Amino acid sequence: MPPGPVAKDGSIPAAKKTAGLYIHVPFCLSKCPYCDFYSVTDLKRKDAYLASILLEMEKVSAKWADTAFDSLYFGGGTPSLLSPFEVEKLLKTAENRFRFRKDVEVTLEANPGTVDRVRLEGYKTAGVNRIVIGVQSFSLKNLAFLGRIHTDTEAERAVEAARRAGFDNIGIDLIFGLPGQSKGQWLADLKKAVRMDPAHLSCYLLSYAPGTIFFASRASGIITALPQKRQAVLFLTASEFLEKHGYLHYEVSNYARKLSGRPDALRSRHNQKYWNFSPYAGLGPGAHSFRKNRRWWNLKNINAYVDQIASGNHPVGGWERLSTSQQLMEAVYLGLRKREGIDIRDFDRRFGVSFYDCTSKTAARLGQEGWATLSFDRFCLTRRGMLHLDDIAQALVVGLS
Repeated sequence: MPPGPVAKDGSIPAAKKTAGLYIHVPFCLSKCPYCDFYSVTDLKRKDAYLASILLEMEKVSAKWADTAFDSLYFGGGTPSLLSPFEVEKLLKTAENRFRFRKDVEVTLEANPGTVDRVRLEGYKTAGVNRIVIGVQSFSLKNLAFLGRIHTDTEAERAVEAARRAGFDNIGIDLIFGLPGQSKGQWLADLKKAVRMDPAHLSCYLLSYAPGTIFFASRASGIITALPQKRQAVLFLTASEFLEKHGYLHYEVSNYARKLSGRPDALRSRHNQKYWNFSPYAGLGPGAHSFRKNRRWWNLKNINAYVDQIASGNHPVGGWERLSTSQQLMEAVYLGLRKREGIDIRDFDRRFGVSFYDCTSKTAARLGQEGWATLSFDRFCLTRRGMLHLDDIAQALVVGLS
C-alpha cells in the first residue's frame, strides 16, 4: 500500500514520505578517468563553496518545511577533503534549517588517500554515523589503472582506521569489469573486502560515460572494454559470493550485511530514496532534487553556482515535470533494480492499471526462463534476470503503455 493518497498524475505527496538531503562536495585532488560526476581540482574555491552551501540551505529549507528528513549524504567529489570542523558546521546548520528525525542517517564518502584515524574521529564527533570508503580495488595495478591516488595498503588502513575511530556502519565501494579482469582477480578483491567485515558493499560495473577520459580512450581503441559475457560472469560471481558470506543483494549494485530480525538495518537509507520515489533535496553545484513529480538540478559549474547564490538567486540549472507515463517507466526500471522488485498493489493503485493484466505474456515468459519470480503482490528479477534489466524493463513498459 502506498503511504498516503495518490494524485491523479500518479505522484505521491512528498509530505507523506521522509526525505533525504544530499550535499555535493565537488572537490577532488585529481580527476578519475572513469568519473562523470561534477568535480574540480581547484581547492581555492572551497571557502566560497562552503559559504554558498549555507546560504542555499537558508533559501531551500523553507520549501521543505512540511517534510521530515531521515538521511543526510555528503557525496562528491571527495567529501573527505572537508575538515571535520567544516562538516560539522554544514551538518549543524542543516539540522537547524531542516526537520530531521532523531535517528537520521548521516553518510560521508571518503577517499582512502585523504583520511586517517584522527580525521575520521573528527567526522564521528561532528555527527557522521556512516562512512563509505571509495576503495574501488585492493589491487595496486587496478588502482593505478583507475587513476586513484591511494595504494592497496592505504585502502586497507582506511577501513581499519574507520573502525578504530568508532564507526560500526562502514561501507566499501568496489569497481569491477576492468579491461582483461578475470574471475579470480575479482574474487581476490571480494575476499579481501569480506575479511574487513564492512556493513555494506557497493559493486559498480566500470562505466564509459561520455565526457570522461575512459570514454575517449575506448573510442580511440586505447582501451578495450571487457566483453558483456565476462562482465556477466563477474556480476554473478559477486552476487553468489557475497550472499554466501552473509550479505543481502538488495539492489543491483548494493549489498548489506544481514542482521537477524533487522533485514533493512544496514541498507543505505539515503540511496533507497532514489529507487523508491521518495523526495530528496540536493545542495551544491550539480546536485539534483526530486519532489512529487518534479525533478530539478543545480548549475554544474562552481563559479556559476557561487555567483548565483551571491546574487540572491536560486542556482537551478534546469528542471522537468514527469508525466504519468514517465513516472510509470521509472517505477518499472527502478523497481526492478531492487531485490523486492515491483510492489504490484502499490503499482496498480498508483497508475490505475493492472500490471499483470497488461504484461501477462511477458511476465509469464520471464518466469519460465528463470529471469523473474512472480507472486500475487510482487514481480522480482532473479540474479540472472538482473543481467537483462534494461531489456526486461523496456518490454514491460511496452505492455503497460
